[in-house]
Amino acid sequence: MGDVQRQPREVFITGATGYLGRDLVPILALRGHRVRALVRPGSEWKVPPGCTMVKADPLIGELFRDAIHPGDTFIQLVGTPKPAPWKGRQFLEVDLASARESVMMAAEVGVAHFIYVSVAQPAPVMKSYIAVRQEVERMIRASGLPATILRPWYVVGPFHRWPLLFSPVYRLLERLPETRETARRLALVTLPQMHAALVAAVEDPATELRIVDVAAIRATPLPPELLSSPAR
Repeated sequence: MGDVQRQPREVFITGATGYLGRDLVPILALRGHRVRALVRPGSEWKVPPGCTMVKADPLIGELFRDAIHPGDTFIQLVGTPKPAPWKGRQFLEVDLASARESVMMAAEVGVAHFIYVSVAQPAPVMKSYIAVRQEVERMIRASGLPATILRPWYVVGPFHRWPLLFSPVYRLLERLPETRETARRLALVTLPQMHAALVAAVEDPATELRIVDVAAIRATPLPPELLSSPAR
């Protein structure tokens, strides 16, 4: 994703009250984008500033279809909080189900750009989580939508810092030829780095299918709105 002249975008986002979305929405608003956030009824109090609220169930696409516009950038962030190997059923009932509805509605309306946060792959753990993300990637490809798929592994931020304990192990594995590629593919990224990569995807839309891996996420320059972020 290269440097482009910034243009205000119409952004429709699901998962706006979650780990990635709650800080992303105000950042996009500060940068001049107009954001509509899909919110479950009862979660209105969690909605971050800087957006227009759309109250609907993300698992029922027909309920939010009319809130999507053909020129939109659609960001799909609905997902199970704190993914873990024992949450396979939730991955199917929430992550996969919501993504299926979002892709279907986005394709029907004809959005300009679809952005999805997937996961780095292959990996030796989190098989059910990865399988769901792979299925969503397949649906996005089949839809024909211009799309950006981001593939982080673990996103380090507030209350999600425990993997930092393994930083010395990562450094060691990156030095060994037989583990270097895997260590780099599954490297940690920070919450501001993810926000920067999402902002860059919004402002430099893909014209077909684009994959953004861990290395590209970590290399994305932080916009001014993130340089003083408390999640750094």
